[in-house]
Amino acid sequence: MSLLLGFLLFSFTINAALIVPFIDLLYLLKFQKTGRHTKDFLGKVNKVFNSLHQQKAGTPIGGGLLIIVTTTILFFLSMVSLRLSGAQITHVYPISQEITVIFITYISFGLLGLYDDIAKFFNLNQGRVGIGMKEKLLFQLTLGGLIGWYLYRVMGIDLINIPYFGTLKLGWFFIPMASFLITAFSNAVNITDGLDGLASGLLMISLFALVILAFSILDTPITLFISLWLGGLLAFLYFNTYPARIFLGDVGALSFGATLAVIGLLLGKIIAVTIIGGLFVVEVLSSFIQIMGKKYLHRRLLPLTPFHLWLQSIGWDEPKIVARAWLAGIILALFGLWLALL
Repeated sequence: MSLLLGFLLFSFTINAALIVPFIDLLYLLKFQKTGRHTKDFLGKVNKVFNSLHQQKAGTPIGGGLLIIVTTTILFFLSMVSLRLSGAQITHVYPISQEITVIFITYISFGLLGLYDDIAKFFNLNQGRVGIGMKEKLLFQLTLGGLIGWYLYRVMGIDLINIPYFGTLKLGWFFIPMASFLITAFSNAVNITDGLDGLASGLLMISLFALVILAFSILDTPITLFISLWLGGLLAFLYFNTYPARIFLGDVGALSFGATLAVIGLLLGKIIAVTIIGGLFVVEVLSSFIQIMGKKYLHRRLLPLTPFHLWLQSIGWDEPKIVARAWLAGIILALFGLWLALL
């Protein structure tokens, strides 16, 4: 554990040293939050969001890209150093397969998010704000399906752990379930990333819980990866708290949400991870319910979505929403850990 804490602090130090120059680079490239009208999932201008978040225009977006790059490089350097030092490396599945599925998810969803960010900022899609909802969903489900296929066919994973009831063998149904969960978590983190420090803080809490789960089964690659990822996220969070100097962007939110789900599937604890990341689930469910209501019933089923935007619209200050969300996230993480470790 002391070695992993050392890697976490090392990752934090590297990212802390790089983030200010990276912010300056984003300003230079004009990779910043635009002042153009933001649209909701149905393509309509979200007037409430625009009125509450207009002051954020001009803030650089793309902090997730730095974390992805540094975590990837530091992971492979750390694995080499562990092997050269003769440290014991334990793993549940073949180590090459674990590393492959983690980084395929981490990088592929990051590239999808990066393209979406570029399309938004440089208006590549003829007036649309980023990739269209249907196109993005199709890409996510396809990537999620391929990752689910790899987990099932190559790694032989088709079990999920249900607290109190034991394990459930899903067979081939594991593939569509994995695709759905990966896509859902990817969108959930993206939707939650609407207030300064909200998504990144909740991710930090979730990753602390996941690193405990991974360490409990003595899986070195997963534990090391989460530790390095967490170190980068902590450095980013310092600059992402209110008032934020940088945002994750879709490049970070889509990647981190999808990877959260894949780690849950690898650990066999996806239900516990769903509880640990319970506020992400609340955010995406609120948006999904609203979309279904508008699309099929032609009316709003909820006053405003996502949930954090409704709280902001009724007068809650942004730092108050974020602080209370972190507290709720801590309780959910403790509850999810308790269930997972039963």
